[in-house]
Amino acid sequence: MAGVGQHTNPATGSEQHTNPATAPAPLRFSVLGPVRARRGEALLNTGSPQQRALLAALLLREGRTATAAELIDALWGEEPPSQALAAVRTYASRLRKILDPGILVSESGGYAIRGLGEDALDLAAAQELATEAEKARSAGHLCHARDALTRALALWDGEVLAGVPGPYAEAQRVRLQEWRLQLLETRLDMDLEQGCHAEAVSELTALTAEHPLRERLRELLMLALYRSGRQAEALAVYADTRRLLADELGVDPRPGLRELQQRILQADPGLAAPASPQPEPVAAPVRPAQLPATVPDFTGRASFVTELSQVLASGSEGRVMAVSALAGIGGVGKTTLAVHVAHQARPAFPDGQLYVDLQGAGSRAAEPETVLGAFLRALGTADSAIPDSLQERAALYRSVLDGRRVLVLLDNARDAAQIRPLLPGTEGCAALVTSRVRMVDLAGAHLVDLDVMSPDEALQLFTKIVGEERVASERKAALDVVAACGFLPLAIRIAASRLAARRTWTVSVLAAKLADERRRLDELQAGDLAVKATFELGYGQLEPAQARAFRLLGLADGPDISLAAAAAVLDLPVEDTEDLLEALVDTSLLESAAPGRYRFHDLVRLYARACAERDEWPPSVGAPPAPFGQWGREAAMSRLLDFYLATAAAVYAIERPGDRLVEHLEEIRYPGLSFEDRHTAQDWLYAEANALLAFVQQCAKGALLRRAVDLLWVAKDLAESGANSKQYEVAAVALRDAADAADDPRSRARALTTLTNVHLVAGRFEQADAEARLAMDLARAADDLAPSCWAANDRGIIALYQGRHPEGEAYLKEAIESFRLDRNLAGEASALCNLSRIHLAMGQSTSAVELAQQGIVIYDRLGHALRGANGRYALGLALTGQGRLDAAVDRLTEALEVFRDSRQRLWEGMTLFRLAEAHLVGRRPTQAAALTEQALAVLRGIGGEWRRGNVLTVLGRALSGLGQPGRAEACWQEALGIFEQLGSPEAADVRLLLTPSATV
Repeated sequence: MAGVGQHTNPATGSEQHTNPATAPAPLRFSVLGPVRARRGEALLNTGSPQQRALLAALLLREGRTATAAELIDALWGEEPPSQALAAVRTYASRLRKILDPGILVSESGGYAIRGLGEDALDLAAAQELATEAEKARSAGHLCHARDALTRALALWDGEVLAGVPGPYAEAQRVRLQEWRLQLLETRLDMDLEQGCHAEAVSELTALTAEHPLRERLRELLMLALYRSGRQAEALAVYADTRRLLADELGVDPRPGLRELQQRILQADPGLAAPASPQPEPVAAPVRPAQLPATVPDFTGRASFVTELSQVLASGSEGRVMAVSALAGIGGVGKTTLAVHVAHQARPAFPDGQLYVDLQGAGSRAAEPETVLGAFLRALGTADSAIPDSLQERAALYRSVLDGRRVLVLLDNARDAAQIRPLLPGTEGCAALVTSRVRMVDLAGAHLVDLDVMSPDEALQLFTKIVGEERVASERKAALDVVAACGFLPLAIRIAASRLAARRTWTVSVLAAKLADERRRLDELQAGDLAVKATFELGYGQLEPAQARAFRLLGLADGPDISLAAAAAVLDLPVEDTEDLLEALVDTSLLESAAPGRYRFHDLVRLYARACAERDEWPPSVGAPPAPFGQWGREAAMSRLLDFYLATAAAVYAIERPGDRLVEHLEEIRYPGLSFEDRHTAQDWLYAEANALLAFVQQCAKGALLRRAVDLLWVAKDLAESGANSKQYEVAAVALRDAADAADDPRSRARALTTLTNVHLVAGRFEQADAEARLAMDLARAADDLAPSCWAANDRGIIALYQGRHPEGEAYLKEAIESFRLDRNLAGEASALCNLSRIHLAMGQSTSAVELAQQGIVIYDRLGHALRGANGRYALGLALTGQGRLDAAVDRLTEALEVFRDSRQRLWEGMTLFRLAEAHLVGRRPTQAAALTEQALAVLRGIGGEWRRGNVLTVLGRALSGLGQPGRAEACWQEALGIFEQLGSPEAADVRLLLTPSATV
């Protein structure tokens, strides 16, 4: 009979080994937590605590033999039992039975564990990663080092050698815990080197609370706070540390901590964020290579190529930071030349090449802040490390580029003011700028004026695209073609590409078409007219359906347009629309921005609109029906507005089931998209945000106004998410002004309702109340129930924030009645939850809990996940007020998960703040401090100063509970300044906290 692991071949009778895949899984051991042994994923029974202590003692000797006497001393110390030696032998025998043969060996009267595989012991893996991190850091590879340390620290699983008795285990426990803290300090030090000071504050706050006498952690916290612009708190940490060391140990802080305090007092520039922070690890290489592809048929411009290459070379050689600015009319080939020269110069700039289209010729040029954010991300900077203001982003950008050799191509700039923040600040880098204007006010720039091509160059370009054979026999016709193009490269490329795509055409056919001046603008000269003449060539060659698509797609504002939105503009099926758009892409009249999205070059968009004004007219009386549906610019704009409104309403409905606002919207004729789940719906809304909000502003007039107001209302998530709050506010103000000018009470009431929400999100409560009060009056005058309901609801929550609780209660009861009259269950639930918060503020915690629960029941019955989270938020507050802290934390945590999943940054930050309050009531200041730090980070740039003041107040209370009164006072001082500036009643509470006799 064949033995285990073998089988007999029936044909030969010989024994053969089984497949290696059936071999036992390797053994793995862990000591950085409970002592465990695993075979694969299966946990092995390692026996009693003393038996695990023996296993740990052997594992920690890393293959060295431990004598019986050493093991007895390790397990029992100075008082071993009488049968200690026998017990050791018994434990060893039992361990042998569960381990692989040859792992636990006996020699020289002792035992050893040997023959383990690579990374079989978690401690060995951690040591290897720590060594790897040290080497990487020494070599300047900070990202690699930080990643290795993070992986090493992740191997700890709670208390080291948890539950293992004996003096040896205790000594090792202390040693390994100290080592872990040293690794943590090293990793946090690298975090600060990488500019992640804001993120490190929360972790350091918790660690200093856990290890209050560890001065290195205090030092790192001071530095992180200082770099986060919180100098007063940084100095307060030193004061707290000095007092604690004196009280507990009777000593002063070590010299390094004292020196740091002095440097902070002196605002030492050396303490600023590192001049060249290392980027966070990213999947793609940190070295950017953003240059667009150069055209394979680049022609001529030899003198310009030589001139620009020499200037760029001077920058790469470190003599000076080189800037070259190309100016010329649209279509003259500025971008093509700049990209070609940049590709040739790539070897001189090994650290990367950055590129951006600044859209300077359009009505909405790219903002420098946005461009700097994209550049910093491309250079490896984490989103969380990118500051908010233009000045801070520009400074960080120059710091990141310091010591690198990077080429920056700034295409299509508006003016010198737009590009100044985008220029590198040190030698070794260079910038290449293209613009329609000559930048005489750009100091130190090498200016190049790019004119049209010479006739010879123009003919060469035409020949390369069309083919030598076709041009050689019709040279004169070819010269006529390039002359008709005004020798503008873009016009030549369009004409030649169409000829190349039509093998049945001759060059003479194309020349004859171009000779007809009715198909071109009357004059061909420098400036916009010359550019328009170039575009006229391509436009005149389009099929009727393509030309109509070109005209109408240029009508809508926005950086780009989706395929579905374009189909609405054209009133065509998506498949037919895609064919037309791709045909326009082929003629270079349209660009493919991304799969399913298209954009115009800014000048092409202007030309398309001019064509629409000239060519889009309704048919005359008695004329046959238009072949492509409704004619005219107004009809196209109306269809697009209908599409956006219908689709945004679908998003609103799927996120807020049961909310009858969608039934109160203006009537539409063109359908929108539908969605299977709210995540897909949210993805659409955020992907379309820029285009949608730009289009809303464009529609603030005439017959489009009411639908534009409704569109902004149902897209209110864009205001609450934080991602598009500023653009949303601009649109809301534009619609309010347009509604005022139109003297339309219905539009005014609804526009004011959207603006109320904007002010609420920003914490501008007086302005919000003024808008909501007027919205209520106008809604009543217009007999419009929807804004009446929501304005009353808003006024109730505003009154809560302003401490006018009886007024707030009255408004919310009015809102509840109005929502019930409208049969709007979701609105009723919202008002109930808000009323819960009013009752809580009035000391009626029992009714507060009941009201919040009523709201949640309605939300859950409707399947309203997002607003159900608002209900749980209100219930969490009420339960905190009742002292039912565990239940409160559970409800708030549930709400937090939904807000994060729904990308609601404002509510995510406020829920973190409320969780901190609950933990503070439960006398858990460490958790409260960590949560408030997270809330400050999430609410950066959204929520307004009033909310920030509240978070700082709670952070101060948490820090006071941690025994850090100096830092707590710094937080309260900042909060007091905020409340005093706003005239908020919370200022009185903070003053009480700042009095010497105050108790937290």
